Amino acid sequence: MTDQVKELVSKCLQARDKAYCPYSRFPVGAAVLTADGAIITVEHCKRAQGLSIVRVPGCNVENASYGLTVCAERTAIQRAVVEGHTQFSAIAVTCDIKDRFVGPCGACRQVLMEFGSDWTVYLTKPDGSYKETSLSELLPLAFSPSHLAKN
Repeated sequence: MTDQVKELVSKCLQARDKAYCPYSRFPVGAAVLTADGAIITVEHCKRAQGLSIVRVPGCNVENASYGLTVCAERTAIQRAVVEGHTQFSAIAVTCDIKDRFVGPCGACRQVLMEFGSDWTVYLTKPDGSYKETSLSELLPLAFSPSHLAKN
């Protein structure tokens, strides 16, 4: 594991630990590696810790109406774009499931595809172990911006 991958995995685990998910109790964290080497993190939602809730810029909060919740991966991308990044090379994603690797939902895969298909994706368990895959492997035959190009 390179130092950069180690840091990316560590940051996604830290983001997950800040999750606020009182309904699903399914904390998710994501960290994005930009093409120029910056690591962007954000948590899926903040975990309720008594009455103390820490604010994180660009972070979403789970809603009783699940459809209004935005996943960690999408929030990380949106935060990165706000900070001026639109080219990415990797993302690490984690949740609390210990016995298998869990990938991004379909909506998140499609949003990631908006920024290219050659991403490395690190599916990360809570203990920091990970499975390396690619976005094109997770979303084969994807719809992409090239499909909207005028002939």
